[in-house]
Amino acid sequence: MNQLERPHTQSRNKDRASSEFGMGLSAASVLVVDDEPGIRNFIVKILEPLVARVEQAANTEVASRLLDANHFDIVILDNVMPGTTGLEWLVEQRKLGFFADTILITAFADMDTAIEAMRAGAVDFVLKPFRSNQILNAVARCVDRVNLRRENYLLKYELASGNEQVRARLLGSSPEIEIIRATMARAAPLPTPVLLTGDTGTGKEVAARAIHLMSPRAEKPFVPINCATIAGDMIEHELFGHIRQDAGGRTVRHDGVFMNANGGTLYLDEIVELPLPVQAALLRVIEQRKIRPVGSSREVPLDLRFLFATNADMEAAVQDGRLREDLYHRINVLNIQMPSLRTRNGDLKELALMFIQQISKSLGVPPLTLSEGVLLNMARYDWPGNVRELRNLIERSLIVGEWASEFAVGGSDEEVEAVDSLAAVERRHILTVLDACDGNRAEAARRLGISRKTIDRKCAMWND
Repeated sequence: MNQLERPHTQSRNKDRASSEFGMGLSAASVLVVDDEPGIRNFIVKILEPLVARVEQAANTEVASRLLDANHFDIVILDNVMPGTTGLEWLVEQRKLGFFADTILITAFADMDTAIEAMRAGAVDFVLKPFRSNQILNAVARCVDRVNLRRENYLLKYELASGNEQVRARLLGSSPEIEIIRATMARAAPLPTPVLLTGDTGTGKEVAARAIHLMSPRAEKPFVPINCATIAGDMIEHELFGHIRQDAGGRTVRHDGVFMNANGGTLYLDEIVELPLPVQAALLRVIEQRKIRPVGSSREVPLDLRFLFATNADMEAAVQDGRLREDLYHRINVLNIQMPSLRTRNGDLKELALMFIQQISKSLGVPPLTLSEGVLLNMARYDWPGNVRELRNLIERSLIVGEWASEFAVGGSDEEVEAVDSLAAVERRHILTVLDACDGNRAEAARRLGISRKTIDRKCAMWND
């Protein structure tokens, strides 16, 4: 086979592995530890075309050095080797920090060996002599187990992110949103950290999800973490994971958020709420792309995209000593300021219609009509809770079957369904600015850049 044909052949083999053994196999990294060259080479030959990376070690000393330098998802370990047995070595490594699932290969299938393997932390074992499919199936089972464990772990953060609107795309066509959308499109393919700032309810998590979905990591996990909801004494363990000894003297490993989100995007909301020692550790993770779980003497390489968010004044937090200055400068490379809803009245109709459709379907209730009068009253409102408040208003109105009194209208002319004609948009905008100016037409004309006579003429026409 020539050099040009080999990559295509490997690609076809990986596609075959994905169809037969699951999608995760082609992304797995495997370390084979066996003192017999024939067995090592046989396993490597089986796995090399099908997994992302496979390396081999002739003894436990070489294996230890490889683990110090690299992360492996799976270790295929022979038990009977000169000097230290495979299981004895595994117990020692778990105390240092061993972050792979282990498949034990052995010629002895007695109950004592099985019990010892379970206590040492092996998750599967294959009897010698074995066929290629037995190795492949054992590796596939490990990959499936890892993926299932990761999905279950991350599910609690997905559920904790709250309502369905966080999964929506970034809606709106106002100039502010168009600028943000263009910035997000440029930032999405890059590994650069992004800082999303703005008031509560302005859609920072929606924007973060949109960045993730536009990035090359779109098929990997998006993990939202609200730093303010995790107890300060637990957050380091939750993020970094830990290893500890249980009452029986066995080493117990807990993989934290960083390891479970590896390969994907981590969204850290309320970043100012992180304790200062954790901020220092986070800075090191961002710069070195490695983590050291609590209690571990071994580091694990990390491949994560970081997105951060806060509604706090970060410069003031630095001055008050609540935020490390070096971390602030490291994450404030690209700052996207999310606009408040009161500055983007032109997006009200699109947002309101989306929420009416989504929530009425979810609750099984008939939708309400978004009339021109209701939309005008919405445009006049200040929306201190921003998009989240709009959604809550619509859900409450759908439950009771009518708009809240401050948004409802009584006149038949105002009950016409809202449209996006130029005249309707112009009317809503001029009346909203007039309200902001307490009815002062001269000031409203100045803000709008039109003459006072134009406003007088428009108001007279609307009052007829």
